Amino acid sequence: MSGATEVTAFQVLAAAPDAILLVDAAGTIQMVNSQTEHLFGYHRDEMLGASVEMLVPGAAREAHPVHRREYLREPRRRAMGHGVPLAARRRDGTEFPAEISLSAIETPTGTLVAAAVRDVTDRLLAVEAQALLAAIVESSHDAIVSRTLDGVITSWNSAAERIYGYPAHEIVGKHIFAIVPEDQQDDERELLGRIARGEHVDRMRMRRRDAAGNLITVSVSISPIYRGGRIVGAASVSRDLTRQEQAEAKFQGLLEAAPDAIVGVSVDGVILLVNAQAQALFGYGRDELVGQPVEVLVPEALRASHPRLRRQYFADPRPRPMGHNTLLRARRRDGTEFPAEISLSALDWEDGLLVSASIRDVTERIEATAERERLKQQAERERLEAQLQQSQRLESLGQLAGGVAHDFNNLLGVILNYSDFVTEELSRAIADGGQDRWAAVHRDVAQIQQAAHRAADLTHQLLTFGRREVVRPQVMSVNACVSGVEELLRRTLGEHVQLTVSLAPDLQSVRADPGQLAQVLINLAVNARHAMPGGGRLVIETQCVQSDEAYRAQRPAVEPGGYAQVRVADTGHGMPLEVAAHAFDPFFTTKPKGEGTGLGLATVYGIVSQAGGHVWLQSEPDRGTTVTVLLPVTDEEISAEWPPRAPAQAGDGELVLVVEDETALGEVTRRILGRNGYQVMIADNGPDALALLRDSPRRVDLLITDVIMPGMLGKEVAEQARVHQPGIPVLYMSGYAEPVLNEQGTLEPGVRLISKPFAEPDLLAAVAAALDEARAAG
Repeated sequence: MSGATEVTAFQVLAAAPDAILLVDAAGTIQMVNSQTEHLFGYHRDEMLGASVEMLVPGAAREAHPVHRREYLREPRRRAMGHGVPLAARRRDGTEFPAEISLSAIETPTGTLVAAAVRDVTDRLLAVEAQALLAAIVESSHDAIVSRTLDGVITSWNSAAERIYGYPAHEIVGKHIFAIVPEDQQDDERELLGRIARGEHVDRMRMRRRDAAGNLITVSVSISPIYRGGRIVGAASVSRDLTRQEQAEAKFQGLLEAAPDAIVGVSVDGVILLVNAQAQALFGYGRDELVGQPVEVLVPEALRASHPRLRRQYFADPRPRPMGHNTLLRARRRDGTEFPAEISLSALDWEDGLLVSASIRDVTERIEATAERERLKQQAERERLEAQLQQSQRLESLGQLAGGVAHDFNNLLGVILNYSDFVTEELSRAIADGGQDRWAAVHRDVAQIQQAAHRAADLTHQLLTFGRREVVRPQVMSVNACVSGVEELLRRTLGEHVQLTVSLAPDLQSVRADPGQLAQVLINLAVNARHAMPGGGRLVIETQCVQSDEAYRAQRPAVEPGGYAQVRVADTGHGMPLEVAAHAFDPFFTTKPKGEGTGLGLATVYGIVSQAGGHVWLQSEPDRGTTVTVLLPVTDEEISAEWPPRAPAQAGDGELVLVVEDETALGEVTRRILGRNGYQVMIADNGPDALALLRDSPRRVDLLITDVIMPGMLGKEVAEQARVHQPGIPVLYMSGYAEPVLNEQGTLEPGVRLISKPFAEPDLLAAVAAALDEARAAG
């Protein structure tokens, strides 16, 4: 090959528009042109002698040598765009779609493959854009039609087929007059003339005729089609307004049938539409409102500020539902005003944004709401009054019960102790050989004692109900108390009642008398057993309760704070409402005569109330009964057990002053102490006792005084006695201890009390403990 020929060949390669490279059978690049450098970003020297796989994307690089060898086995010419989508890789790692043509060149040194590579990115993007545009046109809900300036249809999308009823293959090539009614064909010619002059037509309402001959209304926008800088046709976008017209008719019907007044307002505040309800509500005719500023419907006091509020809403026209936090007012034609709820929503209108206001007169609803609130408050007031009346009734009964119990305890103290004296004498007589004569009498006295003890139990229950019983509260675990009596309850209930206990693991401690709380559980379990003679289920569960605003709405008497709740529920026969209302009344019972005292729930009420808690009962016939107990929780640590009672012991000549207005009981006390080594002075009232104290030649070692006495209470006697003899120890005795209790119903620190009726061992133990404490104090 001559030099001139070689130069010409290289010049041809350099001028080629595509990247051209020669590759030998081993895949080594032997030659590249300048377009190859530009396309791939490599310098010529970087490519010559390198493997052609450097220009292959990483994903296809491994398989490329196999394809190359397959081509060399049958090296036929392969034209560019051979139907296989290919890609190439630049020096910077980016990839691009490519068309590659291949041809084999035989040389003395072997076969070379010439590859022409063309980047088809722009062409593919253009194809994709055209496909996307065609898809948009085809998927449009509007009819898109193109025509020549002579009116010949050149394209017709699927929406045009749907709206006009002509398939594209039938209508393309025909004149546009095929869908234009005769009376509008002149208008169509005029429109085409305007389009030819470069004008645009925007949303013109026109009539068209479909394939079935029906007239339809469309909104048409027409634009010129440019090609090579000149107008060659027109493209129209037509929207079928037939359904819109039908919808507008329905809308107008709905507008008129709406229960609320509806007013449509433009951006500048002019009323554009009103319905019949608006006319009725405001008293204006339709013609009187349309075209007027909306402020005619606004009360005069608000009229000046309303335009500013209106502009704010139009600036951010979000829907505002009716009753949106604010009660508004509106004004009628006669000048009267009424409370109104108004909802707002914005609509796109032909002439811009339109705000639709739905207006509702809520006068009757406000009046009804006020009446409901009044009735609700009245019902709540009646409920609270009923609770107060029940509380007052129980309090009155408690005072009565406490007074009765005080007198009974005095009498029972006499009966119990004198019967003990008789029993002692009878026991000695029987031991001396009087078995036949005195055994029966001994048994009779035992019956007297048994009856007196039962009576004493009843008076204690009365005092507990009346919150006049002495309690010894301590910080304790409710769960531990329930667990402690669980086995006893199972034995008490019997096998025919299934007991289920569920304890809250996080239950806080309470301050209460453990013995009394156990008594509450036992009383409730016994009541439940009687309510389930045929067997059933009893559930005792504990739970943490927080008395917040929502809780107090149901239980207003429960003070705010935390509580330990004990819930005792049975599946028994239950009780009607009128019976349940008296369940906590003392001596009220539904049991047959002789089977109940009617003090079980009364005792529960007294114990819980004295502990600062609350108790209520829910019951329905055949639905069982549930009793709920609330006890206020405390953060204090659980207390140690109370120390055991000191044993009874005889005296050593100590002088004891006894003050007891019940002569018989005072004599019993004197006799018990006297025969156990104590010297006793006795008085039946406070002044006499103080006189004995002042006149006594020796120091009185212990003052024992009744709490309730006429003229001077035991507490006053003790205070004045300490004036005459400082430091004198005092032991109170009473079956009605309220005067020596603090506000919490517990004994003041340092106060000792023995409850009536007491037996001889109890009195001796209490006296010994009081004297020992006085000696220890020095």
